[in-house]
Amino acid sequence: MQEARHGAERGAGRGAGRGAESGAGQGAHAGGCTCGDCPHGAREGHRRAVAEFLARRDELASGQGLPAAVAHSASASRQWVSDELTQSADAVAERGRVEGEAWLGRLWLPTAWVVSGAVAALLLVQALTAIGVGWTAARTSGLLAAVLVGGLLTGAGYWHRARGGALAPVIGEDNRLSTSRAMAVGWVLFVVYAVLVLVGQLAAASAHRSRDELIAGLELARGAGVVTVVAVVCGVAVLVRRVVGLRVLGQRLQKVRADRPRAADLLTDDSGRGSFADIQYVVIGAAALLFAAVRLARRPSQLPDLPWGLALLVLVSAATYLAGKYAEGGRPVILSVVRSREAGDLDAPIRTGDDIEIRGAGFVPPGATTADRLSRMVVRIGAVHVHVPLVPVAGGFSNPTDAVLTVPVPVDVEPGRVEVQVVTAAGVETNRCVIDVTD
Repeated sequence: MQEARHGAERGAGRGAGRGAESGAGQGAHAGGCTCGDCPHGAREGHRRAVAEFLARRDELASGQGLPAAVAHSASASRQWVSDELTQSADAVAERGRVEGEAWLGRLWLPTAWVVSGAVAALLLVQALTAIGVGWTAARTSGLLAAVLVGGLLTGAGYWHRARGGALAPVIGEDNRLSTSRAMAVGWVLFVVYAVLVLVGQLAAASAHRSRDELIAGLELARGAGVVTVVAVVCGVAVLVRRVVGLRVLGQRLQKVRADRPRAADLLTDDSGRGSFADIQYVVIGAAALLFAAVRLARRPSQLPDLPWGLALLVLVSAATYLAGKYAEGGRPVILSVVRSREAGDLDAPIRTGDDIEIRGAGFVPPGATTADRLSRMVVRIGAVHVHVPLVPVAGGFSNPTDAVLTVPVPVDVEPGRVEVQVVTAAGVETNRCVIDVTD
């Protein structure tokens, strides 16, 4: 009976809460809150906003939902549809931003559990491999080093819990996981762990000979391969950040910010396609790191002696990755501008009010295929800036595309020779193309 009474009280409380929510303002739980147990949290709000946008886009693509005031004019209806979809896309983008921030805020606890699980797995492996050979000081040192490194990672993750926990150092400025930073962090953590293992054994050693052997294990002759690899991967991480930053500032590379980082970012480019440079760098680097870990387990009294052949393979992989970063991207370019016409229409000069097709390449930056990014594309015709209209079709948009943009020539453009230039969603400007506009 008491449980039933409490259940009734909770149900009444929820009903009262819903009534107050609908009466005092639904905005508090309309998808923007980040409560962990709220059914209208950030993730649900983003999911519903995306579903509503897709339904609205497909409805307008089929010609339904147009007001009678604009249905009689093709240009007016296209502009109305574009404005309607732009506003809806901005709402979706805002929901995505809120959901991404909430996801990063929740990430630090799972990363802490992963670190704890890795320490527990090491303890299990140590216990199983100690059967028959006995427990050694090296095993104790390895566990203590793992606990220390894991504690530091957990503390740093809590300190940066609003930025993704322990993953904060490998998240780039574009809110994606950085392949170069992930490789550098992996090798640095491994070397720190290896040095701590030696430090623990040195602290526990009592004989002078044992201490001399442990100190000799830190000599460069034995760890030259590992030191070289760590120096190179860290240098590549710093250099890649510098290269990407300079290319973005020089408008030779288009970068747009992601909603949130994903594990696939380590193996793909900004558009989500698999990248050969990234994949080979991760695979070869992970294989070499695994080899070094096995060498450390076999000989815990010295730094892993990574063979020069394997170290050279990692260096070649890093050079390939760096060359890929230099080669990627490119500035968008206009190849031609022509008057847009329907099938059967005669060719004619471009006049104000006509639609023109801007043909070229690279108009849509990688990762900018969402409606909110496409709606930010602008074409400058003379002194007038024209927003590229969104033209929906089933499953996407027919305008704008990466190779063709269709925009109207405003009536405010003065007849004569005028310049046409495209500004992409990443803020990168194309070359200028001159066209003749007649009365």
